[in-house]
Amino acid sequence: MRSDDFYMHRALDQARQALAAGEVPVGAVVVDAEGEIIGAGFNAPCGCHDPSAHAEIQALRAAAARLANYRLDGCTLYVTLEPCLMCTGAIIHARLARVVYGAAEPKTGMVESRANLFAQPWHNHRVEVEGGRLAGQARRLLQAFFAERRG
Repeated sequence: MRSDDFYMHRALDQARQALAAGEVPVGAVVVDAEGEIIGAGFNAPCGCHDPSAHAEIQALRAAAARLANYRLDGCTLYVTLEPCLMCTGAIIHARLARVVYGAAEPKTGMVESRANLFAQPWHNHRVEVEGGRLAGQARRLLQAFFAERRG
């Protein structure tokens, strides 16, 4: 089995694709229990004209299509930025086993920054979460994007 860093680097590759497309550089990959990447995506709400086209949603859609099942039991999502409210809900609904994310998102993060939706007692599914994996690299991509926009 490959390391969490290996898969987070694949998510960072996706984030770089978002950056190249002029989107906020967030990337994600879904990995099955055997360690195979079954879905990948990057932030594309502008390019797709779709407010739900966050990296996590794109990766979840690809994984669900590949498995022909919206339930992604036993899978792990690697994402470069702490998930927002919408993405956290989709992660719980997809029944992911685990989420590993990079940088915290102080304005809209729903794992540690604004709330911890995964820890709420009313959910019928529990998701294991780890934050801060390769956070510096993810943060640098975001900082470069916003510095250019403000520049």
